[in-house]
Amino acid sequence: MKIVVLSVGRVRQQFIKDGELEYLKRLKSGFQVELQELGLEAPESMSPQQVQEREGDEVLKRIKPGEYIVALDERGKAVSSKELSALCSARMNSGTKVLWFVIGGAYGFSEKVRQRADYVLSLSALTLPHQMARLVLVEQLYRAHTIQQGIGYHK
Repeated sequence: MKIVVLSVGRVRQQFIKDGELEYLKRLKSGFQVELQELGLEAPESMSPQQVQEREGDEVLKRIKPGEYIVALDERGKAVSSKELSALCSARMNSGTKVLWFVIGGAYGFSEKVRQRADYVLSLSALTLPHQMARLVLVEQLYRAHTIQQGIGYHK
């Protein structure tokens, strides 16, 4: 199974890129994880709802029918690391070919994305910038792998 982490907006901070690279390197023997970015610039003339709709359309263009979407949203379900690991395992065991984790932009997701999502996940009750959310998610995917493999990373 391939895991794609799609975020609206680009990661520019080097310390975040370094952290992501570290966890992706550790994951080489585990999950196949690909990072994708939607670097859309929103003209000031667009309303927040128009920005959401535009970003949502671009997100949904990338996802094929039958692929599983986990949308990260503050209104989603908060889960433990073990529960996230179980979600990944369940998707793997069900024959899911591509598991998408989608991180929205500054205004969150359009209703179209929420409706298309198979699962809505909250990483935290805190509001995180998309760059930080992506780093936290990549670390949690590594943690999920170590839980599945019985590697002593998760305590």
